[in-house]
Amino acid sequence: MKKIKILAVPMLVLLFLSSCTSVRVLSDYDKEANFNSYKSYAFYKTGIDKAQVSDLDKKRILRAIEAEMTKRGFSKSENPDILVSIFTKEKEQVDIYNNYWGGYGGWGWNPYYWGPGWGGNNVSTRTEGSLYIDLIDSKTKELVWQGKGVGNLVNVSNMEKKEERIREFVSEILMQYPPNTVAAK
Repeated sequence: MKKIKILAVPMLVLLFLSSCTSVRVLSDYDKEANFNSYKSYAFYKTGIDKAQVSDLDKKRILRAIEAEMTKRGFSKSENPDILVSIFTKEKEQVDIYNNYWGGYGGWGWNPYYWGPGWGGNNVSTRTEGSLYIDLIDSKTKELVWQGKGVGNLVNVSNMEKKEERIREFVSEILMQYPPNTVAAK
């Protein structure tokens, strides 16, 4: 029992730290698509132009996608098997923590709440971003796979850290591709 307690604390700390920086990923796909037939890709300019992100960040995302697609054996082509599009969303998260300790006001008596109160509310904000990567069959123009990554965005002036975070988003999302279609059948 003592060993479990000793191991539990570091595991909880690791889980907490990884949850702060990780990207939550979801993916969906068309069961009828033959993912083994896709060998080449091109970017779908129409979809990418609609992404609501700065042009510099858009370039960073596209470079990260190119690197990941190359790692997976895809080649960029003028006559591609699939088209790659992106979509972004951003929302401000507001966290409110009530840190009230002490006094109890109201009717009745409670031995655990006695004396003056301490604390108050802490409010913090953070930006949570979503990056969608869509893979579209170039012949049928139908969506065959979509990956979504959600995580905290850090507005940093260090461009290396920003690029690293974008590469992390893209890598985590594309880890889900190709889907495990053998298990689904």
